[in-house]
Amino acid sequence: MNKVLMGAVRFAQTTIVTLATLVTLAGCGGGGSSTTNAAGNSPQSTPASPGATASSTPSASAPASAPVATVPQSTTPNVHPVVVTSTPTQTRNMLTTSVTVCVPGTSNCVTIDNVQVDTGSQGLRVLASQLPASLELPAVPATPPAGTANTLNGECSVFGTGFTWGAVRSADVRMASQLAPGIAIQVIADPSVPTVPSDCAASGLPMMTPSALRVNGILGVGLFSADCGGGCITSALPRWYYACDPTGSCTSTRQPLAQQVANPISQFALDNNGIVLDLPAVGPDGAATLNGSMIFGIGTQANNALGNATVLKANTTSGYVTTSLNGQPYSQSFFDSGSNGLFFPSTTLARCGFWWCPASTQSMMATVTGTNGASASPAFSIANAQTLFATQNYAFNNLGGPSNAFDWGLPFFVGRRVYTAIESRLTSAGKGPFYAF
Repeated sequence: MNKVLMGAVRFAQTTIVTLATLVTLAGCGGGGSSTTNAAGNSPQSTPASPGATASSTPSASAPASAPVATVPQSTTPNVHPVVVTSTPTQTRNMLTTSVTVCVPGTSNCVTIDNVQVDTGSQGLRVLASQLPASLELPAVPATPPAGTANTLNGECSVFGTGFTWGAVRSADVRMASQLAPGIAIQVIADPSVPTVPSDCAASGLPMMTPSALRVNGILGVGLFSADCGGGCITSALPRWYYACDPTGSCTSTRQPLAQQVANPISQFALDNNGIVLDLPAVGPDGAATLNGSMIFGIGTQANNALGNATVLKANTTSGYVTTSLNGQPYSQSFFDSGSNGLFFPSTTLARCGFWWCPASTQSMMATVTGTNGASASPAFSIANAQTLFATQNYAFNNLGGPSNAFDWGLPFFVGRRVYTAIESRLTSAGKGPFYAF
C-alpha cells in the first residue's frame, strides 16, 4: 500500500500486526513504516546540518514504555547490530536496533532501544517519551511566514495508517563508531508543539505513543539524504514542515535542506553512501529471534563490497523500480525493511483480513527491473499467515498480504544482503539511488 499526496510519493508504513490484533481478528493488521523523499523533486546531496538554535526545551519526561531487548553497540566501526524479536506490542517481522542520541557536541546522551530500521524512509524519529528531561535537544528554527517571528519548527510525517507529529530538533546521532553530528531529527509528541495541524490530523490515526507506533522510534535509512528535499525548499507543502507560534498555531512553511530531517547515514564522515542489511535465513516456520547487521557504506570497505550483486537503479524522484508478476508490471515497487510483509496484488491467493492465507505455501517468482534496465527475478513464497502466527515465532520470510503496489518488505531481506544506495552518492557501482542484492 502506498500513497501519493500532493505530488509527493510516500511509501506507506505497511501492515504491522500486534498479538492483540491476531487474537481478535485472526491475522488482520494495520500500521508499519515508511516515507520516501518527496514533493516531486529529488533531494540535493549537500551535507545537511541544522542552523542556529531557536530554543532549548526539555523534550519530555523519562521513558515509560515496556522493557525491550537492548541491541548492543558494535565494536566494528561500520557494523551496527539489528534484530527481529518479540517487542512490547508483540509485533511480527519488526526489524529494530538501538540508537544513541546526544545533545550536540556533548556527552549528554541516551541510548534508545526498539527503534525500527526502515529503508523506506529518511531520518530519525523518536518518541519524546524516550528522551529524559535532562536531555535538552536544541530546537531547529522554522522559516516563519511573512509578518511572524519566534516560531518553532514542527513536522508532520504521514504513514500508511496514520501520522506522527512533533518538533524538529538538533542532535548528535551515534551508531557503531559513526557519528552524524548536529542533524535534524523529529521528536514525536514533543510538548513544545502540542497542537496537531488539521491537515496532518486528517491523515489517519495518531502514532504518538509506544503502543500506537509499536516502536520507540523509526530510523529512516532509505535512498535519500533528507526526508523532503527540493520541494520543501521552494514551497510550503502541506503535511511536511510547519512554523508554530507561541500560541500553538502552526502554518505550513518552507524548510531549507540543512534544516530538514536527515538520513543519519548520509551525515557520517565515512561510509556515508548507503547501507547493507545482512540478515540470516530462517526456516519455513520462521524463527523466534533473528540477529543481523546493518553495515554502513557500499564499496567503501571489504565488508560492504557489492561483489556480484545485481544493481537496480531507482527513480531519482520517487525511489521506485518496476516489479512484474504474472506478466503484470507494477511501476510503484520498492524494497522496504519497514514493512513487515511482502505486499502485492493477487487474484488467486486466499486472504484472511489483511494477510494472505493460502491452504498450502505457494512458491512464486517476480522480476524486478531498475531504471538502468538491469533486472533480477527473485523467488519467494507465501505461507498461511494464521499458521505462521500460531508458531509464536517473530521472524518470517514468507508472510505477505494484498496491496495495489508491490512492496518487497522485510521477508525479502531475510537470508540476503540487500544494499540501499543514497541518491547522488558515489559508490563502486556509480551513483545512487539504487537497490542491489
